[in-house]
Amino acid sequence: MKSAVETLNPTRVRLTVEVPFEELKPSLDAAYKKINQQVTVKGFRQGKIPARVIDQRFGRGAVLEEAVNDALPKFYTEAVNEGELNVLGQPEVDITELKDGELLAFTAEVDIRPALEIPDYSGIEVEVDAIEVSDEDVDKSVEQLRERFASTSPVERAAEDGDVLTVDLEAKVEGEVLEDGVAQGVSYTVGSGELLDGIDEAVKGLKAGESATFTSELKGGSAAGKEAEVKVDVTAVAARELPALDDDFAQLASEFDTLEELRADSAKRLGQMKKYDQATQAQEKVLDELLKLVEVPMPEKLLADEIETRKHNLVNHQLAQMGLDLAKYLEIQGKTEEEFDAETKEQAEKGIKTQFVLDELVNKEKLNVSQEELTEHLMRRAQSSGMSPDQFAQAVVEGGQVPMLVGEVARGKALAVVVEAATVKDTNGEVVDLDDEDETAETVEASEAEGTDAEKAEKSEG
Repeated sequence: MKSAVETLNPTRVRLTVEVPFEELKPSLDAAYKKINQQVTVKGFRQGKIPARVIDQRFGRGAVLEEAVNDALPKFYTEAVNEGELNVLGQPEVDITELKDGELLAFTAEVDIRPALEIPDYSGIEVEVDAIEVSDEDVDKSVEQLRERFASTSPVERAAEDGDVLTVDLEAKVEGEVLEDGVAQGVSYTVGSGELLDGIDEAVKGLKAGESATFTSELKGGSAAGKEAEVKVDVTAVAARELPALDDDFAQLASEFDTLEELRADSAKRLGQMKKYDQATQAQEKVLDELLKLVEVPMPEKLLADEIETRKHNLVNHQLAQMGLDLAKYLEIQGKTEEEFDAETKEQAEKGIKTQFVLDELVNKEKLNVSQEELTEHLMRRAQSSGMSPDQFAQAVVEGGQVPMLVGEVARGKALAVVVEAATVKDTNGEVVDLDDEDETAETVEASEAEGTDAEKAEKSEG
């Protein structure tokens, strides 16, 4: 077999392949064997029909077609390996010559990973928010904990903000009660802004046993997005009572004996959360600066596929679960379809570019992934997916996704290398030490590149 590579542009090549006919013999033999198992000819046992009879009865062309279809992936893969190409996705193959007994020639156009030059990134400087935990932050944290330990007691007065009501709901659209528009015994906190727009105004001032009707746009269900007439019956009104902020509360709500100790622990936890957020912010900003340094040619087909994948996932998974279509989503977001398309394209380009650049850094820095690192990453991914680690691991193996997970971990390590080399200062001008924040290194890369088709495309090169 002979092959040659022609570069069409920085992200696409054309392979020209010539195969001597004798190299097709294994595929020809397989073609005759396959046809033998599928047809019957009077006077011959199935599977024992001579090749000349198959040629006479069914045509040599059918055999050649079967043989070529069998052989093409093998010869294409050999040509890719000879050319040392990092191909993306499936090729567009064109058989240019097929001479029985002489030659098979074909071309294959395919996207490839662009060659990248990673410049010196040690000069990257970014600024992040300073870690500041105020008394107000601690007050808010303690108040949220206090809310969790609130109790309720029935009252005979009219409903006020903060009261917990038990209500029955009935929604009508165009005068007809919806099948999924009836709910009974629903608990609702007045002023929470949950359930339906307009419900707070409707129930304020109502006592148990009283009703009101209001108009609201339904957020989900069979009539999502439509205006409905909603009747609300208040069956019970209960006042929320918060525990006193004292040492007794600290002992009730925590392992601490005093309110002062509880507040100190809250301040410590808030500081840790802000440090984590600071590390994530640093990595996001460092990544953005790194991407500015590298010129990345964009494979057009890969980009188009990635945009389509992102739109499909949004419409058919995220929005479908909320009972929304794209038009309604754009209306809620206050965006035009053109603005949405532009944003989706920008996000897709950044995701692909992030993956390409970090993968190049993995090679440049010769980064490897240990079994321990892969296991830790798998545990985190399992937790975020809502699956047990065993279930997630099984799904990953069965789906052939282990190389993809390895790639995610490696790219996280590559980003950590760049962050370590960068200068990170907070808004107070202090240099930020991120040594203890390694576990966040992969989060930014995953948010940018997870879901891109680049890595999946490489896996489908055959």
